[in-house]
Amino acid sequence: MAKILIIEDDKFLRELISQKVAREGYEVLDAVDGESGLKMAQAESPDLILLDLILPGMDGFEVLSRIKGDEKTGKVPVVIISNLGQKDDVDKGMAMGAADYLIKAHFTPGEIVEKIASVLSSGKDSAAAA
Repeated sequence: MAKILIIEDDKFLRELISQKVAREGYEVLDAVDGESGLKMAQAESPDLILLDLILPGMDGFEVLSRIKGDEKTGKVPVVIISNLGQKDDVDKGMAMGAADYLIKAHFTPGEIVEKIASVLSSGKDSAAAA
C-alpha cells in the first residue's frame, strides 16, 4: 500500500483529501506546516507527497527544495496543490522538481486521487525501465 504524505495547512481541505485518498486504499500521513511535513517526509519515507505552497513558517517552495536536496527524500515524487496559479509559480515548482502542479480550484479530491495514481504508476514504470 502506497504511503501518501499530505502537507496542507487548511484543515478542511486536508481532511477532505485525506479521507478520499484513504478510501482509495492509500496509507495517509498529514502535516499542517512545512517544518512538520519535512520531518515526516524524512522519518516516514512516503511514496508520494502532496504539497501546498502557502504554509505557515516554511513555505512550500522551501519544503520542496529541501525534500529534493535530501538524499533520503530526493526521489519521492512531489505533487504541488496550491491556489497559486500564476505561470511563474507553476514554472518554478516544476523547475524545482515537482512531478506535477495542481491548482486547487481546478481539481476535485477524486481528480487529485487520479493524479496520485498516475504519478505513482509512471514512477514505477520508469523505475522498472531503469
